[in-house]
Amino acid sequence: MFIHRIDDELSLKLLEVKDAERIFELNDRSRDYLREWLPWLDATTKVDDTKAYIFMSLKSFAELKSMNTVILYQGEIVGVAGYNELDWSNKTAYIGYWLAAEYQGNGIMTKTVRALTDYAFKEFELNRVEIRAAVENKKSRGIPERLGFVNEGFIRQCEWLYDHFVDHIIYGMLAEDWLEKKDNA
Repeated sequence: MFIHRIDDELSLKLLEVKDAERIFELNDRSRDYLREWLPWLDATTKVDDTKAYIFMSLKSFAELKSMNTVILYQGEIVGVAGYNELDWSNKTAYIGYWLAAEYQGNGIMTKTVRALTDYAFKEFELNRVEIRAAVENKKSRGIPERLGFVNEGFIRQCEWLYDHFVDHIIYGMLAEDWLEKKDNA
């Protein structure tokens, strides 16, 4: 079982079926908040939908195509983050994340994304990490910006959110830039 300790309060753990009820509860409690930026909430209406997502994620992990984890804060699941896709031929990881509304503002997601980025470069020996966020999603965009990711461009009408398209900003980080930045810190 994959568990990655970030600090005394924060860890990442590979998704497990036993986590489904807690994950669904967080989704359901934060539904209005999360729905603004996540396209899958209307299709997640019961615990079995979350279990199906976990089974799909575990299959994809076994095939080395992705790696999704729960975020444990003070021993409690507070969100999900990971590599939505691992592109081994291009040595790129695509990070995605969400955090329940009541846990916002504690630096949890910035630390989580920093740890995932570090892991991608050091453990998986990838060359690039990419994060995409809706242009208007200031909180999500703030994470790669705080971590020094480069704003590499704008994709028009990139994602369909229920009844409208949203544009995305692409953020990228290269291994050489990340490791150099860490060495100079």
